[in-house]
Amino acid sequence: MIRTIALSALAFLLAGAPTIAFAADACMTQSMDKKLAGAAKTSFMTKCEQTACESQAADKKLNGAAKTSFVKKCVTDAMAAPM
Repeated sequence: MIRTIALSALAFLLAGAPTIAFAADACMTQSMDKKLAGAAKTSFMTKCEQTACESQAADKKLNGAAKTSFVKKCVTDAMAAPM
């Protein structure tokens, strides 16, 4: 029983990984199209990732603290992903 729950939780967490990677790729493509570099690129990427993560939170119908926590973690994970 515990193993099933653990595997289900792992599957749920991994299901979000491709969407984060896709958002990072989309934001990176946009920043390259705009020819951004340095601080401008970092600022753009943060705002772009936040928008993508907020969209994912809305899809999951998250509100309040759950939404804030999800968006913060999502942005952190997306910015840490290799680009």
